[in-house]
Amino acid sequence: MGLGFLIPAIVILAAAPIGMMGLTWYERKVIARMQDRFGPNRVGPYGLLQPIADGIKMFTKEDLVPEGADRFCHLLAPILMVVPSLFLFTVLPLAPGAVAAPLATGLLFFMAAGSSETLAIFMAGWGSRNKFSLLGALRSAAQMISYEVPLLLTLAVIPLVVGSLNLVEVVKAQEGFRWFCATPWGLTALALTLIAGLAEVNRTPFDLPEAESEIVAGFHTEFSGMKFALFYMAEFLSTLALAALAAILFLGGWDGPAAGVVPARWTNALWMTAKTLGMVFVMIWIRGTFPRFRMDQLMGFAWKVMVPLSLANGLGACFWVLRPGLAGNVVSAALPLGAFLVFTQLWLTPKPHLTTKWIDPALKL
Repeated sequence: MGLGFLIPAIVILAAAPIGMMGLTWYERKVIARMQDRFGPNRVGPYGLLQPIADGIKMFTKEDLVPEGADRFCHLLAPILMVVPSLFLFTVLPLAPGAVAAPLATGLLFFMAAGSSETLAIFMAGWGSRNKFSLLGALRSAAQMISYEVPLLLTLAVIPLVVGSLNLVEVVKAQEGFRWFCATPWGLTALALTLIAGLAEVNRTPFDLPEAESEIVAGFHTEFSGMKFALFYMAEFLSTLALAALAAILFLGGWDGPAAGVVPARWTNALWMTAKTLGMVFVMIWIRGTFPRFRMDQLMGFAWKVMVPLSLANGLGACFWVLRPGLAGNVVSAALPLGAFLVFTQLWLTPKPHLTTKWIDPALKL
C-alpha cells in the first residue's frame, strides 16, 4: 500500500517542474500566435529550451528580503503556495488505476487543498512589510473566497448526479460517451467552473491581485529568485490541475475512442492529456482575448451573477435527475439561461448614485 502510493507521488514531484516549464512555453507560444508575433524562438529549436534558461536565471538570482520583513512568513509563503498545488494531482485519475490517492472524497479534497492557497498568499503580503503587497494579498483573499462560493455550488451537482465524490466513479459514470458536457446543466457547470477557476488561480481577466498598473506586482512584489519562481510554478500547476479536473468532471476523463483497447492503456492517458491541454488552450485563449476586470466588477460578477447562476443550474440538474427526457433537458437548460439573462442585466444596469455622487463639483465633469 505504501509503495503503491509512493511511486505515483514521486512521479508527480518529478513531473511537476517539467509540466510547469512546458506549460509556460505552450502559453507564450499560443499568446504570441494570437498577437501576431514569434514568442520564444532564440534558445533551442522553436524556443523549446527557453523555460530551462528561465529556470537557470531564477536559480542564480539573488534572494532579497526587505528590511523589517517577517522572515519566517517571507520564506514559508512560497513553499505553502506550491505544496497544495502538488496535492491537487494526487486525486486526479489520469487512467484506470493511475491515481496516487483514490479517495472516496477526492472532489472535496481537491477543493479543500486548492482553497488553502489563500492563506499562503496572505502570508506573502503580510510578511513582505510592503503596503502594495499587503493590498494585493487582501485583494486576492477577497477574490478567492468570493469565487469559491459559486465554484462549490457549481461542483455540487456532480455528487448529486453521480452519487459519489470519488473522481474515478465520476469518470466511470461518463464511459460510453455519456459526457456531462453534452447535457444542459453539465455544459453550464463547465463554463462556470472555468470562470470561477480562473479567478481562483488569479489568471486573466481576474488577475487583480497582481495588476501591475495598480499595485506594482501584488502579493509577490518583494520576492525574487526561486521564491518568485515558486509562486509562478504554483499558478501554472493550479491551472493545469483545474483543466484536468474540468476534463474529468465534464469531458469524460480518459474516456474516448479505443480507450482501454490497447493492453497498456496508453490511449486512456492520451485522451486525458488531450482533453486537459484543450482546457488549458481555452484558458490561454481567454487570457489573450479579454481585458482585466475592475475590482468592483470582479466582486459584483461573483455575487450578482455567478452565485445565482450556479444555484439555478443546481435546480436544473435536480430536475434533470428527477425527470429524465425532453422535459428535464428543457427545464435544466431554461433555468440557468433565464438566471443568466436576468442577473446579468441587473449587474450591468448603471447605478447613477454610484457614478455621480462622489464627483467633485470643482472638476466640472
